[in-house]
Amino acid sequence: METGSTFCPKWHSALWLLLLMMLSFFHAAKAEITCRSCQPGNKWLAQELLLNIDTSASSAGLKEEVLGRGAGAAGGEGRRPRCAAGSADCAPDEAEYTVPRLGRHTRSLRANGDIGESEFAKTKVSYVKMSGQRRSSDGVGLTSAVSPTRRTRRNSGKDEARSPHSAQRQDPGEGTGSAVARRVTRSELRRSGDERRAAGPRQEELKLNSSTFALTGDSSHNQAMVHWSGQNSSVILMLTKLFDFNLNSVTESSLWRSTDYGATYQKLNDKVGAKTILSYLYVSPNNKRKIMLLTDPEVESSLLISSDEGATYQKYRLNFYILSLLFHPDQEDWILAYSHDQKLYSSVEFGRRWQLVHERVAPNRFYWSKMGLDKEPGLIHLETSISEGQALYVTCKLQNCTDANKGKPFPGYIDPNSLVVQDEYVFVQVSTAGRPIYYVSAKRDVFNPMKLPKYTLPKDLHVISTDENRVVAAVQEWNQNETYNLYVSDTSGVYYTLALENVVSSMGHEGNVMVDLYEVAGIKGMFLANKKTDNQVKTHITYNRGRDWRLLQAPSKDLRGNSIHCVLPYCSLHLHLQVSANPYTSGNIASRESAPGIIVASGSFGSELTTSNVSVYITSDAGNTWRQIFDEEYAVLYLDQGGALVAIRHTPLPIRHLWLSFDEGRQWNKYSFTNMPLFVDGVLGEPGEETLIMTIFGHVSHRSEWQLVKIDFRSIFNRRCTEADYQTWHLHNQGEPCLMGVKRIYRKLKPTSRCVMGKMYSVSMTSGLCECTEADFECDYGYERRSNGNCSPAFWFHPSSMSRSCTTGMTFLNSTGYRKVVSNNCTAGVSVEYTARRRQCPIQAPKGLHLVTSEGTLTATLGTNVTFLVFLEEGDGARTSINLDFGDGHALTYSNVSSIEDGIKHIYRAVGIYRVIATGENNLGSETAMLYLHVTCQLEYIHLSAPFVAVRNKEVNLTAVLWPSQVGTVTYIWWIGNNTEPVITLEGSVACMFSREGINTVTVQVSAGNSILQDRKTIAVHEYFRSHLLAFSSNLDDHNPDVAEWRLDVSRVIKNSLIQATAMREDKLLVAVLPGLPTAAEFFLLPDKLLTEGKPEKTAAHLDQLAEVLLSALNQNLVQFTLRPGVQVTVYAAHLSAAPLVDTSENHSGSAMLMLLSVVVVGLAVFVIYKFKRKIPGLNVYAQMQNEKEQEMKSPANPTEATAGSQRDLVHSLEILDTELNSRPIGCMKPHVHVKFSTELPTYIV
Repeated sequence: METGSTFCPKWHSALWLLLLMMLSFFHAAKAEITCRSCQPGNKWLAQELLLNIDTSASSAGLKEEVLGRGAGAAGGEGRRPRCAAGSADCAPDEAEYTVPRLGRHTRSLRANGDIGESEFAKTKVSYVKMSGQRRSSDGVGLTSAVSPTRRTRRNSGKDEARSPHSAQRQDPGEGTGSAVARRVTRSELRRSGDERRAAGPRQEELKLNSSTFALTGDSSHNQAMVHWSGQNSSVILMLTKLFDFNLNSVTESSLWRSTDYGATYQKLNDKVGAKTILSYLYVSPNNKRKIMLLTDPEVESSLLISSDEGATYQKYRLNFYILSLLFHPDQEDWILAYSHDQKLYSSVEFGRRWQLVHERVAPNRFYWSKMGLDKEPGLIHLETSISEGQALYVTCKLQNCTDANKGKPFPGYIDPNSLVVQDEYVFVQVSTAGRPIYYVSAKRDVFNPMKLPKYTLPKDLHVISTDENRVVAAVQEWNQNETYNLYVSDTSGVYYTLALENVVSSMGHEGNVMVDLYEVAGIKGMFLANKKTDNQVKTHITYNRGRDWRLLQAPSKDLRGNSIHCVLPYCSLHLHLQVSANPYTSGNIASRESAPGIIVASGSFGSELTTSNVSVYITSDAGNTWRQIFDEEYAVLYLDQGGALVAIRHTPLPIRHLWLSFDEGRQWNKYSFTNMPLFVDGVLGEPGEETLIMTIFGHVSHRSEWQLVKIDFRSIFNRRCTEADYQTWHLHNQGEPCLMGVKRIYRKLKPTSRCVMGKMYSVSMTSGLCECTEADFECDYGYERRSNGNCSPAFWFHPSSMSRSCTTGMTFLNSTGYRKVVSNNCTAGVSVEYTARRRQCPIQAPKGLHLVTSEGTLTATLGTNVTFLVFLEEGDGARTSINLDFGDGHALTYSNVSSIEDGIKHIYRAVGIYRVIATGENNLGSETAMLYLHVTCQLEYIHLSAPFVAVRNKEVNLTAVLWPSQVGTVTYIWWIGNNTEPVITLEGSVACMFSREGINTVTVQVSAGNSILQDRKTIAVHEYFRSHLLAFSSNLDDHNPDVAEWRLDVSRVIKNSLIQATAMREDKLLVAVLPGLPTAAEFFLLPDKLLTEGKPEKTAAHLDQLAEVLLSALNQNLVQFTLRPGVQVTVYAAHLSAAPLVDTSENHSGSAMLMLLSVVVVGLAVFVIYKFKRKIPGLNVYAQMQNEKEQEMKSPANPTEATAGSQRDLVHSLEILDTELNSRPIGCMKPHVHVKFSTELPTYIV
């Protein structure tokens, strides 16, 4: 049978459909596989980092961190003076000189300036917050580490808003997937306009000269720290490590070294110890050949030192954990080390030996001396902690920091974490009455309060910049929450005027404040700032240090050549100047000293700054005109000192291309740097002048080893540059050539020249002086610029007050309301009109006299020196005498104010409140200042004196006894019974009554100065009771230590002995041993309510019966107990022999009358004592049974109602009280050691 087949059109359609489905499936799978590192299931925390290196001799140690976008990565050499609180990533001069830490897989590569120089260490300003801010927990101020647990894509919101043109820019073959699988559109497969413009007709791919090296065995390591030695060296050191974020420690590490510019690497684990775990890599800023490695302190505390660029190492043990290092700016072997227990150590042998400098040093508040300002090169400025709210600013010698050699430049305590030593200025903060006062010292001179406009009332202040002999400060005023005002000072750093209001700020990862202010590198006086106006953030630019600001003109055309209609002031260009706390939306800006006028930044144009539709812009003429170079974010790096630019795309996807421009970003050429797409983690450039070799760090997948791609750009340049390749460029501001008083002309490379500038190139500038105009002057302190442009006095300012330091016969500079902008070099012109004029000091009466203590407090301790400071705002200080009355009968007079600049010291000998009066007087008048000083001594002990048993609904006296008895102003807080609200008194006694029977608790707290002490007693409250004093055999006194615990135990023993001898019920008997010697006690009998039915007659009879049984047993010596073997103690009822009231003998009638008179006197004395019992601590009067009327328990206030027994008890109690009062100390003097005394009353035993 012949078999045949036919082609059916239906099968044809089905086959095509199946083929299309398979292709779609394969395509989707490819997208998903390409972006598998972006899947939510992968636990990589993506961070955007950049490796960078420093070639400058920064005073701080080269701590070459890979700067994370979320951790303060700045771009370029331009300073970003926006950080605060001593954050190391914002304070390069304070930061340790360690090598950058590279985080494994970045979302994108962050532009951090040029490849060859680290702006992190290049910046001179410390940007330290003056109100106390903490660094990261590790203490070394590193940028936040990259978690190895997750990789995520960049801001999904931004990606969704990406324009079609942005999608076209994606390089073919560099990953077309996203965080989730999706279909690739046709537009994404088309080449972008830039690619067509760069490549022209389709041609062979341009390739760079590169080589790749894999760090085998380090696939699990998630951090790296890299150092390129520089100084014409080909050595690169790389420390990779596995940081366990659960353990917060390094668990593995590897040390790699290259000697051929990164082409190959050698693993050095055997040289440092196979089991050694390294945590940090430090480099001397003065000698890059000297390397220091720190081991992980969890395993061992030691360091390894190399003096040959890491070829060999010597290991040295440490007896402390290093948290941070600070290298000397000039001496390569001098180092300060801060330990985990707040101790500061020093070494003059590059870490081989260490010496303790000081204890209790505030973290990151220690500084090296500055040559030309400090007396010695080995002087250290540091802040020491005194207490929780107090610190001291001290200076001491490096090798001899003893109390005798310590200096205290600031007289008094300062707020913790407020010391800043920066350039020629020193700043401290002192809070008084809850308000901070900021002090500044210029050129190590005396401290003066920083004079901000009177009603600034700062909540927060940050020092932004101190270069060019003036201070720039960011101040958050009382009515601001998210913005800061910028203020600039005169050369003294004392007087400040407003430069720009409402500058945007944000909070960094470590809690440091980030202010949106950027100082452009290479152009003196040029800043960019983001200002918030009507809830819109706009970028402003200044060319004269903040005297004038304007908006940025947006580009005239977009990337495709279409016209942009953006008219000022409604529309302008806005730039991202800070690194946001959100790493997905952060911006980027870069400038460089060697390429003046070139600024690269990401941003947007419109009515305000946005985080969507972000593009990259460039200016070649210092901000006058801008061009768009990319319509999505790229990292743009400077090559060959700005002669060429390198751009690497920000993307979470692997890439294999970069872009190069030789004409300041006008044309871009795409080059491949590797054959296989790479997740880029960071970039390291060759240090030095040429910067023509670059290393890209990355990995092929999240489980692969580190891939190090060395790129050599020298092959793409044709030749060395000659003079014909350069042109001149005139700096201007919208056509105005005179900026900061000079006309500046720079030499720069022609856009058409493609050559290497090389090591011999240096920035060349010529300048010519300009005549002064009004634009060269800013408003002086106390003056404000009006709408017409003139400076007029503020409503709170008195111009005459500026002459307060004048003396008769001398002259002073009388302000015109203007002062020349610092570093402005203009001459002639209107200089005479605007410059302060010299005037004769006026003769005036003293005005504005101030009297304060050096600590700024109104309290002092008895017997210690109190330093009073007297200030005079106006008047002839040299001819004004000062009289200071201390309020204790002593006074001093000084001939003039200048003779008391160091303060007036006085010691008070008694506790009290003193009125101190300062009087300034000359022949034209006088001025008085006054303060009330509370002199106190330390309260050491309190005792609550209260009765053991009280009668219900009868008044009870409670007394708090203090030791020492006089401590100053004291507040008593009483909690009585079940009351939830306390009773607050200024006296140590209160009277109260209890309405219910049972046990009641009384607590008293005594507040004196900074101390609060308390005591608590319990009081048994009953309707009726009977009490009697007890005595003991004399042998008990020999074993009485007179402490509360002993009395409590003995009271329990006595009670048990009484119960055993009388068979009395336990709940009807209370016993309390009294304090003092001889030993005495008291028992209390309580009625049985069931037997007495609550009737007074039955109660009295019942108590009489119980008392008779108990006294009978005592009189028969039946109550005994054994204190210890061989010590038998007998308990007696206390008795007093009384004389007969009336003598019946006729011969002695006069004696009888005398005895009767004595009884009357005693009765009156008892009555007086009862009336004034509140004045006598410790006096307790108990109720006695009344035989007549209601048989109710009453106090023996009337002597005719008191029985003989009650009189005996009362007399004995008075004797004890007299002994207590005589033995108590007076004032702050402690009692003699031979005197035995007790101020404690006993606790009863139930």
